[in-house]
Amino acid sequence: MVELTEASLVRRARSGELEAMRQLYEQHASRVYTVVRRLAGDEDLAADLAQDAWCNAFQKIRDFRGDAAFGTWVHRIAVNTALTRLRQRARRRDLERGYDGTSTLGNPDRWPASGVADRVTVQRALDMLPDGYRSVLWLHDVEGFTHEEIGVRLGIAVGTSKSQLSKARARLRALVTGSRTEVVDHGAS
Repeated sequence: MVELTEASLVRRARSGELEAMRQLYEQHASRVYTVVRRLAGDEDLAADLAQDAWCNAFQKIRDFRGDAAFGTWVHRIAVNTALTRLRQRARRRDLERGYDGTSTLGNPDRWPASGVADRVTVQRALDMLPDGYRSVLWLHDVEGFTHEEIGVRLGIAVGTSKSQLSKARARLRALVTGSRTEVVDHGAS
């Protein structure tokens, strides 16, 4: 099979060619799954979110202008798809519980872990963080969003984003180190 450039694959995928879509998927599926897995905190949910992200990407492929690499574009679609769906899930859950919450996340690769066991410990600690803390931590420290952008994406105030980031870092540090001086915050979602 002839190796095609990404631009060529995108052009062919825009015209509906399934083989080009398959090749784009194969080139970027791992990165899409990784980002939604970290946002979801759950493998089964991540598989669903990744599938939704790819469906959205191929439905919107005609909108891809090529200003950025296809991988960057599909990564952004994956993040937006995951955050939207997680927010919807949180709203449904909150209606059942009677309070307001936000989405989930985590990335042990951004923490100084010396080995596999350390990364597992960090991932478990991330999974234990309240949803709002994980979301803000992921979006700020991993994705590089500003607090203003996080506020818009999650529907929270800039001050709330800053506060949740600080508390998320402290809580994560306490969970990873086994410290008993964990930050207590009853308002975390």
